[in-house]
Parts: sequence; structure tokens; C-alpha cells
Amino acid sequence: MKHSAKDSRRNFIKASGMATIGFMGLYQFMQPGFSLASTSKKATLGYGPLKKDPEGILNLPEGFSYKIISRAGDAMDDGLTLPGLADGMGAFQGKNGRVIVVRNHEVSPDAMEHSGFGANYELLDKLNKKDFYDFGKGILPSLGGTTTFVYDEQSGNMVRQYLSLAGTVRNCAGGITPWGSWLTCEESTLKKGDYEDRLEADHGYVFEVPASEEPLRANPRPIKAMGRFNHEAVAVDPASGVVYLTEDRGDGIFYRYIPNKPGKLDKGGKLQALAILGEKSRDTRNWEDSEGPDFPVMEAKKVTWIDIENVESPEDDLRFQGFDKGAAVFARGEGIWWGDKEVYFACTNGGKIGAGQVFKYVPSQWEGTPEEEKAPGELTLFAEPNDREILKNCDNLAVAPWGDVILCEDHKHPFLVGITPKGELYHLAENVGFASELAGGVFSPSGKTYFVNIQGPGITLAITGPWKS
Repeated sequence: MKHSAKDSRRNFIKASGMATIGFMGLYQFMQPGFSLASTSKKATLGYGPLKKDPEGILNLPEGFSYKIISRAGDAMDDGLTLPGLADGMGAFQGKNGRVIVVRNHEVSPDAMEHSGFGANYELLDKLNKKDFYDFGKGILPSLGGTTTFVYDEQSGNMVRQYLSLAGTVRNCAGGITPWGSWLTCEESTLKKGDYEDRLEADHGYVFEVPASEEPLRANPRPIKAMGRFNHEAVAVDPASGVVYLTEDRGDGIFYRYIPNKPGKLDKGGKLQALAILGEKSRDTRNWEDSEGPDFPVMEAKKVTWIDIENVESPEDDLRFQGFDKGAAVFARGEGIWWGDKEVYFACTNGGKIGAGQVFKYVPSQWEGTPEEEKAPGELTLFAEPNDREILKNCDNLAVAPWGDVILCEDHKHPFLVGITPKGELYHLAENVGFASELAGGVFSPSGKTYFVNIQGPGITLAITGPWKS
């Protein structure tokens, strides 16, 4: 297909209309225990049938319970209020059995109803202008960012909450680092001068937030070498220090960042895009109008990596640059998480019916070095049920201590969905209380508690029960 001009490159990726296809169609009630092999019989997976919640919020299996530990609007320990639209989270070990959780807030600059500074910015003077990445000239400060809470697992009580990053936009997901920090991502490509010249900075970056029990505000400095695009989430390989990044676009690509100094991401590095070895510009989305043959399920494909230039991308066109160079295209890359020796990531609108895919990438033993050509990394389409009674619009994900992948659905009637290492799916929880997505699910380091948000009402829950060892 000819696509020499910039506009024709955009047309080559048939993405129009697919970004929201997962919200089409009627919802049908689901039962737990489905597998990829068959939707007509129950598999002995998961934790059994979901029991009706007498409080009408979250149905869970027998023996499990939840506790609402915070709500948007709660007074925090720094004098601010808890912002709304809680999203991705990372959990870290604190002292004396405490857990530190850094939590994103997917708030746009003009979404005042979700602000942590009061309905009329009356709490704004509790911060210094330098605490903000984008102060919005004091007229429209960016309202995204992160909060951090400290939770006592033994007592089941919240210890404290505070604002840990200010002045960013639509912090959707992110990822934990092996050195004990949270990488938070802006799902936005707003530019300086947007909002009637009120914004003071470009957006679309990754920021690093320390995991601290005591109130500590992060230096609001973007890691620009990791690229400016519609970020979703990141995962760090603890062995190589390589960072993997997803892009929330219907025509997105999958990136990796090789830092010059592992663990020092702000010291520069190389941004690259994944391509399937021997298959230029492979379309992995499996849509009815996708280019080329279907991307097979459970078949490992060797990959290569392509250098990306001009990573600050003033025109938000890194994906088009990548595709022109042969990068594979993905359907809205969302949550990503490092497992044992592999990384899993979700594509919300992938698959024949646009209901979602989950991929697994196994790095080369020489990942990020010239020698990786000897044994390239491998990409596998790990799950694509093409049945909304099994999976619909997978978003944030985390790997459970026992190895299953736990997915949050981005839907008006979402479930938590588990996937075993064999690719079998089951349902772990059902949101029956709010017409809002589940987001940010993450296990505590002990594995005793699973924290998750119900985004619309800004509720954070702690789920406990007889988890597998």
C-alpha cells in the first residue's frame, strides 16, 4: 500500500471508530470459570462462584471480603482533599507491616469536580508554585498527579494520605521500579498554550515518584528521553533495567527504553519500538479490517527493535514514525506488569470484536545489547477470547503472587478477570455498585491484600481472602 505522505500514513492504520468499539453491544450477565477452550463448560479455575454482596458494591467469591479505605473528597494529612478519578497504583513495603501505595489520578485541567484543591482552588495556597509541573499561570493548574497512602495490613486501617505529585495531566497508569519508586504516566498530549494559552508546559511524559511513608512531594520533572506520547503504563525488567512502555492509541506501538544508566532514567537513554522479525509493520490487532493475516494466539514470534528519533514529538507522531520503519501496531496498549521473566500487557480494543487482548513478551537473555540478535526476544498473543462474556475491555493489570494475571475491565459493568499461565480465564470480582471501571489493581508485597479503585466515585478498596500461595 502506498503511503508516502504524512496523511496517507495515518490512513494506512485503519483505526477510525475502533477506539470505543468495546463499549458497543448489550451486556450479558457472566458466570466465573470460563476458559479459552470452551465457553460452554466451567473450568476448575479461580475461587468459585461470586457471591452477592449485601452492600451492593462488589461481588466476591466465598471467603473474600473488601473494605472501602478511602473516597474522593476525604481530607488528607497535608491539608488537601483526595482527588477523584483514581487509576493505576503501585504497592511497596513499608515499616512494621505497613504498605505504601502510590495512586494515580486521571484528572484533566478543567475537571474541577475532581480537584484536590477545593471547588474554587481555595486550598491551592497550601502548595508552592514550584511543586507543580504545570501551574497553569495560577488560573488553570493541572489537576492530575499522584497521591500516596500508607496502609496498616494488620489492623486494616489507613495510616495517612498525601499528595505526592502535582501539576500533571490525566495520570492513567504507570509502573513500579526495582529501586522503590513509581513511574506515573500522562495519558495526554496537551501542549503549552492549550486551554486558551493557560497551560505552561507540554504534556505526555513519564514522571518518577518516590515511595515514602512520610509526606514527600516528588520533583515534578518529566523524563523526556522516554518519549512524549499518549502514555499508559510502564514495566521495568529488574535484570537489565530496560523499561517497557504502552501507548493508549488505536494505532499505538509498543516501546522500550534502554537507559544509559540503569536505575537512573533521567540520565538519558534510547527509545525503541517493537517489530516482528521478518514481518514489516505487522498488525497485531486482529480486527476485521486489519492488514495481513490474523496474529496467532499462543504462538511465540521473534522480535527486533527499531530506533525512534525526535522523541519529544511536538506533532505526537512517534507511532507513525515507528510504523514507517516497520514497527508492529497494537490496539490501545494499556496496563503492563513485569512477571517472573516476562512482561504482560493489555490491549483494550484488540481482537475480532474489539473486546481485548493480552500479550506476553519474553526478553532476550541479552536484552538491549548488540548480542540480542543471537536470541531475540519473543512476543506471544497470550489471550484473545473474542467473547464479552469472558473478557471485555481489559485495562490495568498486575501479576498475582501465584503467577496469574489479574485484569481490571474498563466498562460500565466491569469484572476483575484472572488468567492462568496456561491462558485460562476466570472471574474474581464483579462491580455491581457503580457504572464505572475498575482500575489500578495491585497486590501488597505480602500478597495478603489486593487494592483496587472504582474510578467514577473515586473509591479505593482493600480485598482480602484465601489467596493462593
